[in-house]
Amino acid sequence: MARRRVGGRTGDSGGTPPVGRAVRNAKLAGLPIAYAGRQAAGVGKRALGRSAAEVDLEIQMRTAQHIFEVLGELKGCATKLGQILSLYELALPKDLAQPYRTALTQLQDSAPIMMPGAVHTAMAASMGPDWRRCFLEFDDRRAAAASIGQVHRATWHDGRQVAVKVMYPGGRAAVLDDLAQLRRISVLASVFAPGTDVPAVTEALCKCVAEELDYAAEARHQRVFAAAYAGDPEFVVPAVIHQCEDVIVSEWLTGTPVSRIIESGAPEERSRVGMQILRFIVSTWERTELLYCDPHPGNFRILPDGRLGTVDFGACVPWPEAGFENLMVDLMDAALNGGIPALDAAVREHGIVQPGRAYDVEALAEGLAIACEPLAQPTFRLTTEWLRGRVRYVLAPRLSNVHRQVGLPAYITPFSRAFLTGLAVLCQLETEGPIRGEVAHWAPELAAVFERFDARHGQPTDLAIARQARTVAPGRRFSVVS
Repeated sequence: MARRRVGGRTGDSGGTPPVGRAVRNAKLAGLPIAYAGRQAAGVGKRALGRSAAEVDLEIQMRTAQHIFEVLGELKGCATKLGQILSLYELALPKDLAQPYRTALTQLQDSAPIMMPGAVHTAMAASMGPDWRRCFLEFDDRRAAAASIGQVHRATWHDGRQVAVKVMYPGGRAAVLDDLAQLRRISVLASVFAPGTDVPAVTEALCKCVAEELDYAAEARHQRVFAAAYAGDPEFVVPAVIHQCEDVIVSEWLTGTPVSRIIESGAPEERSRVGMQILRFIVSTWERTELLYCDPHPGNFRILPDGRLGTVDFGACVPWPEAGFENLMVDLMDAALNGGIPALDAAVREHGIVQPGRAYDVEALAEGLAIACEPLAQPTFRLTTEWLRGRVRYVLAPRLSNVHRQVGLPAYITPFSRAFLTGLAVLCQLETEGPIRGEVAHWAPELAAVFERFDARHGQPTDLAIARQARTVAPGRRFSVVS
């Protein structure tokens, strides 16, 4: 079998990440060069009579496709960025989305595999040359992939079954190189959201990804979650048994991956699991004061007894600053109850529209009303087609799109990531249930917003939920669904 050098170690050439700095930098650096070339070519096409809108749309389509294709050849933070940008694929008509879907499938499924020699070297580098003494058994075969590492099944020296997460040799340096390049090419993000403070959002995203390189911090986060959910009848977070350098040893969870339930689960089971994931997400902020930023299907397991197991706590950050709570309540109240003047006041107060900038507030109100559908009804069914319609509406590459005239503050970038990822999972599961009630249970301020909405529209309100939410002691941290 052909093999190549990986970060100074030997690895399988199939799916091995190009961690060489020159190769990775060249691929990423080529993105803005190609973008500039498309823009230059666009000038000539306009001169030949093609409309500016048509040419701009073509440039945006080709740039997005190129981004996905390049990210599909890289790993580390490039993989994570590609997962986030995968929402753009939802904005395209099905016939045009296929190249994106193909690149993203490769991005998610072609994680490189470390050969046993590289695994042993990485374990020794973190736990010392006698690392095998910690284990009764250690399976050299990869049990699961991580963005910058992989997981192995083993038996700890006391007989417990454990999951051993180890980072790829050279993975940290490769990710840091990627981040430096991504900062330089962040201008390309204007293809997706030209009304956003792109440098600030890019910096916030880079900070999130860089923090995921710290396995000691990840272990601390996991211990917080494990303590918060210890003995819970519905949720399981595996305990951290050992952490050293670039290795984390946790309890092994045996269960059915949520990705399998998405593929073949019965409708009732899919909805039950979706509501369970939603309940975990909204409850974590209250019970841990941490934001769980990476709720994708690969991080959830359904245990044989029906409990939801959660793994991978590298992407966790403290609850966003206090202004975020007011932003969410003000926007939701304006969208559902306040009308155009209230919405305009809210978006300007919270910096969503730059001072003195004109925008189509009525179009924004229409878009928010559509996005709030799951919270405007006692029960709702989330589907990928529903999400596709919402994302397409927001990201439509036309100059008149109001969402290209506004932008959320950079400090809520981690929340945006968590919200979009979690929502995508619920839609993939085609979750149907009392989504609003689950949110109201953990968010008393939003429960009051929903109650006012129902009063205005003559809908029955589950007052018990709202009353229960408002009986929480003063000072409780506000939470909303992600």
